Amino acid sequence: MNSIIVVGAGQTAVSVVLKMRKNGYGGKITIIGDENKPPYQRPPLSKKYLTGEVPEEKLYLRTQQVYDDLDIEMRLGIKVVLIDRASKQLLLSDAEKLPYDKLVLATGARPRNLPDSIKGDFQNVYTFRTLDDARKLRSIMTTGQRILIIGGGYVGLEMAAVASTLNLEVTVVEMCDRILQRVASTLTADYFKSLHSNHDVDICEGVSLRKLEGSGNRADIAVMSDGSAVGVDIIIVGIGVVPNIELARNAGLPVDNGILVDEHCRTFDPNIFAAGDCASFPYNGVQIRLESVPNAIAQGEHVADIICDIATKPYVPLPWFWSDQYDVKLQIAGLNTGYTDAIIRKNDHSDLQSVWYFKNQSLLAVDAINDVKSFMQGKKWLKAGISPDPTKIAQSNISFSECLVPVIHHQSAVLEPNKD
Repeated sequence: MNSIIVVGAGQTAVSVVLKMRKNGYGGKITIIGDENKPPYQRPPLSKKYLTGEVPEEKLYLRTQQVYDDLDIEMRLGIKVVLIDRASKQLLLSDAEKLPYDKLVLATGARPRNLPDSIKGDFQNVYTFRTLDDARKLRSIMTTGQRILIIGGGYVGLEMAAVASTLNLEVTVVEMCDRILQRVASTLTADYFKSLHSNHDVDICEGVSLRKLEGSGNRADIAVMSDGSAVGVDIIIVGIGVVPNIELARNAGLPVDNGILVDEHCRTFDPNIFAAGDCASFPYNGVQIRLESVPNAIAQGEHVADIICDIATKPYVPLPWFWSDQYDVKLQIAGLNTGYTDAIIRKNDHSDLQSVWYFKNQSLLAVDAINDVKSFMQGKKWLKAGISPDPTKIAQSNISFSECLVPVIHHQSAVLEPNKD
C-alpha cells in the first residue's frame, strides 16, 4: 500500500491530508510533528487567545476523532532526524525508520531571536510562535507590567495591541525608519502608529536594542542604540522568522530562503514536495515565500491534488493577509513589492479607508482598513488582472465601477525592491 508522510503538523499538513482523503486516496497517511499537540491555529495566539477571548480547545484545527475517522495517523512529539532519499525512508528521533512513497515537507518557520551577545542568559526574553510560547506569555502579562516589543511588523504590533488592552506599559522598538517599512506604505504605517499612540503605546523608530542589563536571570533595563534606556519586565522579540530548511538541505535538496520547489510544489526530488511557510516557489518570475494561512491552505491542497494526479495547472496564488489590532481589522490583497505609487481612498464620514498600490498604472495590492468592500473589490480586480484608474480610486465619491478604465491586463514583471 502506498504511504504518504507529511513532516510538520500545522495548517499546511492538515490541508494536505484532508484533501488527500477528499480526493479518494486510500493509502496510508501519516503526520509527524515535533510538538506534542495536534495541529492548531496560530493567528489567534497573538490576539484573542492572549486576551482570553478564545479558549485553548477552540484553537485546534480538527478533533482527534476526525483524524481517527479518516485513518490519518498522528505521530506527535517526534522529530524527523534524516531523510534517506535513496531508500525513501525517514529516520525519527526515537530511532524508528518510516518508509514513504511520497513525502511532503510542511516544516514551517521559527522565530528569529536576539544575538546571544544581547540576549545573554536572561529568562524574561521571549520569542513568539507556538502555543507553549502563548501559554507562557498569557500567564505573566498582567496589569502594570512593562513590556518591550522588539520589531514593528504586524506580529509585533498585534502583540502591542493585546498588551495595551491588558493594561501593560508598552514600548515598541523598530530599527527601521518607521514601523511596517518592509510591508506597507507610509500611509498605512502612519495610520497604525497613530492608532497605537492613541492607546498609549510608545513607538520608537530608527533605534535598535543595544544591550540588556539586569541581575540574576532577569533583565530590567533595555539600552537602545541612541543611548536611551527603558525599564522592562518582559521582552518579546518579533523580528521575523526563519524557514525550517535544515532537513531538506541535509537531504541534498536545493534551498534558498526556503525549500526550492517548482510550480507544482515539487522539490528537486520528484517524490518530495514542500508547502507552506517553508516553501520557496516561483511567482511572477522570482522565487518567493508566503507566510499566511490562506497560502498554507491553498498550497497544501494543491500538493494533494498533484499527488492524486488531479491538478495540472501551476500553483498561482492570489496572496491575501489580515491583521487585527484593537477594534481595527486590516485586510491585504496582493503583494505591494515594487510599487511606484500608493494612493489613499478615504471616506470623510467614517473610519473606513484603503491604500491602493500601483506599479505605474497596474494594480499590485490594496490595504483595506475596516473596509471589507475595498478588500473584496481589490481582490476581485487582482484576480481578473484589472486595474482601476489611480486618479479616480482616490476619490471616495466615485464608485468602484466608475473607477475602471479600459482593461489593463497585467504583464507581470520581476518584483523590485520598494524605494520607500
